[in-house]
Amino acid sequence: MSIERQLTVAPEVLAELHGLRGKVPELTGSLVATTDGLVLAHDIDGPEPDGVAALTAAALGVGARLAEATGQGAFQELLTRGEHGYIATYAVGASVVLTLFAGPDANVGLLHFEARRAGARIAEHTKAAPRRQSRP
Repeated sequence: MSIERQLTVAPEVLAELHGLRGKVPELTGSLVATTDGLVLAHDIDGPEPDGVAALTAAALGVGARLAEATGQGAFQELLTRGEHGYIATYAVGASVVLTLFAGPDANVGLLHFEARRAGARIAEHTKAAPRRQSRP
């Protein structure tokens, strides 16, 4: 497991990423990045973090536009299911996202639960306020 610091990030952010592996058994990696694709911290063994952050930024843009265009409000979460597992991206404030990778047998409810909790803490550590979903 390689946890690396890409910029000056609170050690607590790295601890959150590391801790998620123990809380979500099927979790295979995690990444915190800015919404424009700059890696802040990661715990990824396989894919190249900079490429994943860039793809996350692109997916975030499409997800945000889709949510707005369909009247669902501001972007909160994006879940992609592939043949070999899940990729989930969560808004962690106005300019930071948390992306998680999980195997095909992952408990998606647990993944969401732990990601939302970790995201709130990461938002504090990155000095970003978590986005709240606006409801009528």
